[in-house]
Parts: sequence; structure tokens; C-alpha cells
Amino acid sequence: MENRFLPRLGLVTLAAVLVVLVWRTAPIVATAVLTPPAAPRPVEARGDLAAVEAATIALFEVSRDGVVSITTENHHVDPWSWNARGVEHGTGSGFFWDAAGHVVTNHHVIAGADRATVRLADGRAVSARLVGADPTHDLAVLAIDVAGDPPTALPIGSSEDLKVGQSVFAIGNPFGLDWTLTQGIVSALDRELDVGEGRVIRSLIQTDAAINPGNSGGPLVDSAGRLIGVATAIYSPSGSNAGIGFAVPVDVVNRVVPQIIAEGTYVPPSIGVRVDPRADAILRRAGREGAMVVDVEPGSAAEHAGIRPAQALANGRIVLGDVIVALDGDPVRDAGDVTWRLDGRRPGETVTLTLATDGTTRKVALPVTGR
Repeated sequence: MENRFLPRLGLVTLAAVLVVLVWRTAPIVATAVLTPPAAPRPVEARGDLAAVEAATIALFEVSRDGVVSITTENHHVDPWSWNARGVEHGTGSGFFWDAAGHVVTNHHVIAGADRATVRLADGRAVSARLVGADPTHDLAVLAIDVAGDPPTALPIGSSEDLKVGQSVFAIGNPFGLDWTLTQGIVSALDRELDVGEGRVIRSLIQTDAAINPGNSGGPLVDSAGRLIGVATAIYSPSGSNAGIGFAVPVDVVNRVVPQIIAEGTYVPPSIGVRVDPRADAILRRAGREGAMVVDVEPGSAAEHAGIRPAQALANGRIVLGDVIVALDGDPVRDAGDVTWRLDGRRPGETVTLTLATDGTTRKVALPVTGR
């Protein structure tokens, strides 16, 4: 009997092969996706600046010309060629104090430098000379030739009436980024900062306005653009801004700078006795607080009052004299307390010292004399 299934199977197989061949060889037709041509998005009108923005912009534009950038150099002699060249020592900020070209900055910005160059807001770089410095307050004054238009001096404010929470602005050159404006508040007042070598700077303004290396010596101003402090230091384990910066208050600056300009140095008021921060360690070893009198000015009221300084014996021992434990009734912890409490006194005023000697105390009134 004839098997008709096999021919049909062959026809089916052939048809399947033809379908596959047609599918594999048929052209692929792609459907194009049309996109509109690229174009900028429309700009929306901003409208007026917020009042606080406009005020901040105006503050910076008015203050900018009064701020400078400072670069210091040390002279270096190549031991092989004996050629002298300047090596960059550091950078900092400063500001014009007056139209005569006096520039205020920090003492630590220029300390140890052989040369300082001041760069103005208009781009000019001018060589500066050192007028004088006061390490105790970390302040220094430079002077430049003011050929042409007189510089713009920042208006002076007051630090006596500052309030915690008040807005402040720092202008300077952090990391060499010239004329940078940062904003913050007064975070605290009357802070102390140990700057080493037995020196403690007192009465500092604490702020969270960003202060970084290079800001040192730059102005801290209030919302009216008035100088209220000089940026001097930051607290930061990493060396960059951590929201804790310090500024020397303007009332101190306004007392110290004029004397530096006039005399080349700052000498605090005197009561005829000298204290020394280096002597504080001697009292600490004895378990005592106060300021050791290390010298008495001959012929002074202090000498006439019988105040006795410490004595150094030939064998190296120190025999304590009088120790100042209070000034005008306020306890004295160390020599720095005496220096800072006398700092704002005027000649002719009287201060009362409480002295401890050999287990007894007595009070002595002394006149404040001129510097």
C-alpha cells in the first residue's frame, strides 16, 4: 500500500525552510523617531533682589576697595651661586586704616618676613614697609606709597556694644582666593586664645563666618560695613574653617594702631610694676595663682609703696616677692590678666592691687602713668 504521508511531510518541510529563508533575508524597515531641534530653555525673569541680598552686595562693593592682599617673602641666598632671591613666606589680608596708606594686618602675617607686597583691589602690586607691630594683640601696620587717588579707609565701628547673634561679614583672601566675602554671626564674645610663647590674646570676638588661612589680618565688618574686628585665628584640627573663627575687637585696634603709627610700637599703660607670662609656671609649680612681680620701676609709686619683686639667687633659686592676686577686686589668674586689664586704662586713673606676700595680703592703690 502506497504511503502518502511522506510526500506531504516533504512538502511541509520545504515550506518551512522557505519561510525561514524569506524571514532571514527580508529587509528590516526601521521606524524613524523624530526629535525637535535642540534649543535653550526660556529664561524666567528674576525680579528684584531680596532686600537682604541687595544690602550684602552693596556692603561688599563699598568695602572691597579698602581690603588688600598681602604676600611676604624671605631673602634666600643660593649657597652654590651666591645669588639672592625672594622665596614666598606667606600670604594674608589687610585693610586701609587711613588715606595716608597705612595698612593694618596681623603681626603673625608679617613676622619673620624680609619683604611684604600689598596688592590692591584694582590689581596693582605695591611694595610695603613695616611701620611697627604689637605681638601682644597680634597687630601690625604697614605703609605703602599712595601715588594717585588716596585709598579707601574702612569706617570704624565699636565692639563694646556687639551682641551675640549679630550679623558679621569677613572679607579677605583665603587660600589666595582674593576678595572673598563670607557671612556669619557673632557666636560669642570675650574669648581667649593661647598663641604660644606664654602669650594669650584676650577679649576676642568669636564668629562662624568662614575664616581660613589667608584671611588673617582681614576685616570683620558689621551689617553697616563698619570695622568691628580683625580676623586673627581659627580653631580647627584640620587647619581649615570649622565654623570657629576669632577676631581682635576694633576697640583694641583703635587703641593700638594709632600709637604704632605715631611711635612704631605699642607700649601699654604702666603702674610701675612688671609682670611676665614666663614666670607664671613658677607659681603653678608652687600651686598658686596670680601674677608674680618680677620688677619694680625705680622712683615709681609702686616702689614708694614698698612693692617687692621676686629675686633670683646665685644658686638658681627664686625667692618670691609680691604676687598680684586681684586688680580692682577682680581675681588675677596670671600675668596676662594684669596686662589686659591695664590695657584700656588712661593716665591719671588709679588701680588697686591686692598683693599676697608670705601668707598675708594687702591692698595698694597705684596711679596709671603714661606709656
